[in-house]
Amino acid sequence: QVQPVESGGGMVQAGGSLRLSCAASSAMFRGNDMAWYRQTPGKLRELVADISSGGSITNYAEFVKGRFTISRDNAKNTVYLQMNSLKPEDTAVYYCAAGRGVPPVYDYWGQGTQVTVSS
Repeated sequence: QVQPVESGGGMVQAGGSLRLSCAASSAMFRGNDMAWYRQTPGKLRELVADISSGGSITNYAEFVKGRFTISRDNAKNTVYLQMNSLKPEDTAVYYCAAGRGVPPVYDYWGQGTQVTVSS
């Protein structure tokens, strides 16, 4: 199976916004929970947000609550991460993941997209 593909990363000033997208094959997307993780050099990868297969349940890390929104379009096999009020500490490589289970085990990972927030 082809891995998910992220897009939409880039450089933005603090306070700005970006929207990340992640496209996956229908076989990978359908029925799976989707998540966004991020990682900075020297740190463990951390969960940013996840969304259930139907899109009705979302969870957010405390450090993004009220600023980021995860959503999915099941017709397009795409998951999004709308990031507002960005801070320099949001600078990281953002990864999309697909998986299932309770709690979800993410078996499929994209290659990541760089987000850089300047002060």
